[in-house]
Amino acid sequence: MTSIVIPAHNEARVIGRLLDSLLAGSSEDDTDIVVVCNGCTDDTARIAAARGPRVRVVEIPVPSKHAALRAGDDHAHGFPRVYVDADVVIADADVRALTEPLNDGTSGILATAPERHIPLAGCAWRVRAYYQVWQRLPAVREGLFGRGVIAVSKAGHARIAALPPLMADDLAASLAFAPEERLVVGGARVVVHPPRTWPDLIKRRIRAAVSTAQVEEQRSAEEASARTSTADLKAILRGEPKLFAGVVVFLAAAVVARRGARKAIRAQDFGTWLRDESSRQS
Repeated sequence: MTSIVIPAHNEARVIGRLLDSLLAGSSEDDTDIVVVCNGCTDDTARIAAARGPRVRVVEIPVPSKHAALRAGDDHAHGFPRVYVDADVVIADADVRALTEPLNDGTSGILATAPERHIPLAGCAWRVRAYYQVWQRLPAVREGLFGRGVIAVSKAGHARIAALPPLMADDLAASLAFAPEERLVVGGARVVVHPPRTWPDLIKRRIRAAVSTAQVEEQRSAEEASARTSTADLKAILRGEPKLFAGVVVFLAAAVVARRGARKAIRAQDFGTWLRDESSRQS
């Protein structure tokens, strides 16, 4: 049985759409769904529980994604195990596509993630320009992070369970696997809702800058990184010169985010989660 663990902190506005998508077309024998409401002060738990007995709701008092993931592991029944952020949307058929390579004992694949679909309609033009560049970056295309969904085999789970508590848990999980051990499954898709406004995009980018710095503190200089290089941007422009304005916007966002992240990094504040609310609007 595949176990799906969903950490959720005050996700009453979006948890229903994810659960409805997962439940449609699946049976009780296929998936074990655990929603871990961590430090919630809204109706997340009630809305999740209203989806019926196929959704098990666990509540913990502390608002911590890491604690929620571990609590989910304590209550989950099976493998492969799929970790899903509450604010994305993925269907049961896509979950099954993710788990197929993990059930093949000869493939050597320990972790998978879906292709991401980022609906940009309704977003500010600078947000659209940013994501047009961001989605083309090699590390973004090949890594498992930034998708809101990671599936692991039992052996893959042992790898990520040994990681320390980190803000960028998906980046750390992606980097924990060698390229030949991880796979972005072309037959699976997740909808990742982007921020709609420039200020909300900057919140996300500051959070990414702070969390990337934390991950890099845990790794040696020789280990793989997911940072964007000048060469990456030049390669994008050579292939698509029309994206020049997007690259300018991308660089502007990077500069603003780095400035905003400096204080938190100096203070070693890796607990403040700058949350984007605009992506959670219907």
